[in-house]
Amino acid sequence: MSADGVLHVPDNPIIPFIEGDGTGVDIWPAAKLVLDAAATKYHKTIEWKEVLAGQKAFDETGDWLPEQTIADFREYLIGIKGPLTTPIGGGFRSLNVALRQILDLYVCLRPVRWFQGVPSPVKRPEDVDMVIFRENTEDVYAGLEVQAGTPDAEKLRAFVKEAFGWDVREMSGLGLKPISEFGSKRLIRAAINYALSHDRESVTLVHKGNIQKFTEGAFMKWGYQLVKEEFDDVAVGWDDCDGKPGSKLLVKDSIADITLQQVLTRPREFDVIATMNLNGDYLSDALAAQVGGIGIAPGANINYVSGHGIFEATHGTAPKYAGLDKVNPGSVLLSGVLMFEHLGWSDAAEDIVNALEATIADKIVTYDFARLMDGATEVKCSEFASAIVDRL
Repeated sequence: MSADGVLHVPDNPIIPFIEGDGTGVDIWPAAKLVLDAAATKYHKTIEWKEVLAGQKAFDETGDWLPEQTIADFREYLIGIKGPLTTPIGGGFRSLNVALRQILDLYVCLRPVRWFQGVPSPVKRPEDVDMVIFRENTEDVYAGLEVQAGTPDAEKLRAFVKEAFGWDVREMSGLGLKPISEFGSKRLIRAAINYALSHDRESVTLVHKGNIQKFTEGAFMKWGYQLVKEEFDDVAVGWDDCDGKPGSKLLVKDSIADITLQQVLTRPREFDVIATMNLNGDYLSDALAAQVGGIGIAPGANINYVSGHGIFEATHGTAPKYAGLDKVNPGSVLLSGVLMFEHLGWSDAAEDIVNALEATIADKIVTYDFARLMDGATEVKCSEFASAIVDRL
C-alpha cells in the first residue's frame, strides 16, 4: 500500500488463507484450484500462506483466533477465508465479527447478481444487480450489551432512569446501538466512490430513521451532508434534484422495512446500497435468496484507507457435510473473484465468472442446484471446480 492509497500488487503475492471449519476442507481446495488456474493464465502466481482461526486453531493452539493470524493479516494486507465455527460458552461472540473489528474492516461488501441458469424462487432474478455496503464496526454488532438480571443490567437500568427518565422493565437485557458520524460517513464515502468508479446510477441509504431518529436517522442525514461536502460536483441528493440527477450520481434513501419488500418487487430501482450493520445483514441474505442462495453469495471485508481486506464465504460451516466433497464452493470462489478485482486482476476475475456461468449453463452443478434443475448432472464439489477450470 503506497502513501497515495493505491494497492501495489506483485505478480506473485503472498496471501494468507483460513481453510475454514466444517465444509471448509472441501470448498477451499476447490476454490483454490480455480483461482490458481485463472491467475496462471495471466502469468501470475499466488503463494498461499495458511493461517489459523476457528476450530482448527483451537485444536492446534488452544486459541480460537491466534495473535499470529492477526499479525499475518496486518502484514500481508489481503486474505481469504472459509466459514468459521463460533465458540460456544465463552471467548469471542463471533470470530468473523472479531476479525472485522480488530482490523477495522469497516466495509462489508456484498455484491448480489444472478448467474445464468442458477435456480431462483423469483420470476426475474436477472433484475437483481445490487452491491451492498454494510457498515461493519458499529450498530448492535458492537456487542455493548448486558444480560438481564445481572448487577450490570440493574446498574444500567437505574442509570437511564435517573439520567433520562427512561422506564425499563425489570429483568430486561440492555444494549447500546452506537452509530457515529465518522463511521457513517466513511462507509457512505466508500459506497459513493464505488458507484462512481463502476458507472453505477444510484446509491440508496437504507435506514429505520422514522423510528430510530438519532441513530439510523442520523446515518441518513450524515450521508446527504457528505454528498454536499465532498461530492457536490459528481453526485446529488434526491431532494436537491427532484429525483432528476442529470449526469450526476443520485443519492437517495429508503426505509429498511419497505426496502426489504421493494428489492423483491422492484429490484431495478436499487443499485448500490449503503446501510448499517443489522440492516445489511438482513438485506444480504434476502437478496441472496433471490439469486440462488448464500451458497454462491460472495463477501468481502475491506478498509479502503489502510488497504486491508479479508474475503470470505458468507455461509456457515455445515459440519454434517464436512469431508463429503458435496457442497457448492461458489461462495468462497466468488469471494476470491472479489479479491482478484481488489488486487486489480480484473481479467482473471472475469474469466472465472464466465467459466462458472458456462458450467452452470451446461447443467454441471453440485447437489444444491441439481435438485432444483431439470436434466442436471450432479457432481462433487471438487468435480465442479474442475469443470470450471476446463472452461476457463
